[in-house]
Amino acid sequence: MNTESARSESARSESARSESARSESARSESARSESARSESAPASARSASARSASAAASARPAATPAPPRPGDALPPLEIPITRTLIVAGAIASRDYQDVHHDAELAEEKGSPDIFMNILTTNGLVGRYMTDCFGPEATLRKVAIRLGAPNYPGDTMTLTGTVERVEAEGELASVTVGVVGANGIGKHVTGTVTVTVPAGPSGTADVRVGGDA
Repeated sequence: MNTESARSESARSESARSESARSESARSESARSESARSESAPASARSASARSASAAASARPAATPAPPRPGDALPPLEIPITRTLIVAGAIASRDYQDVHHDAELAEEKGSPDIFMNILTTNGLVGRYMTDCFGPEATLRKVAIRLGAPNYPGDTMTLTGTVERVEAEGELASVTVGVVGANGIGKHVTGTVTVTVPAGPSGTADVRVGGDA
């Protein structure tokens, strides 16, 4: 009986120690979880703060571009003159003259290579205007003349200067002097008139003097 009693007492002691160990382990695990939550809280708060700041920045209205004035320079636009551009422009404008697509026939007629037609140049000048003045700009008049040919492998750089700005009700009429120069000389010169929505002061509300 004494031996049986001793074994029972020993079993109870072992069980108590096991229960105590489990309780201690549970308390330690709980403490670690609480600590992890405490550590993550500041990071979560910082993330929420960053999102709020970003949302506030997005909600702020964009800065109003300065209206153009006579003498303002438009940002330049560089256009690589590739054989594909020359041929595609000629086809798109239904200009099938061989000097715009057949190098051998162009050479027979005294040209060193094919060259860009005036309709393609006209389209590129129009693109330059809408790049500078935005999608709401409307081309009203394009008056250009050609000079040095645009041959494959060259680059044409378009530049413009605002010559005149006139109010027309809710619109503003802007006249720009345009020059397109390549490695040989001035390929195109002329003037372009566009109308754009007028700003609060009655002048065109567009961006000039920066990147296109």
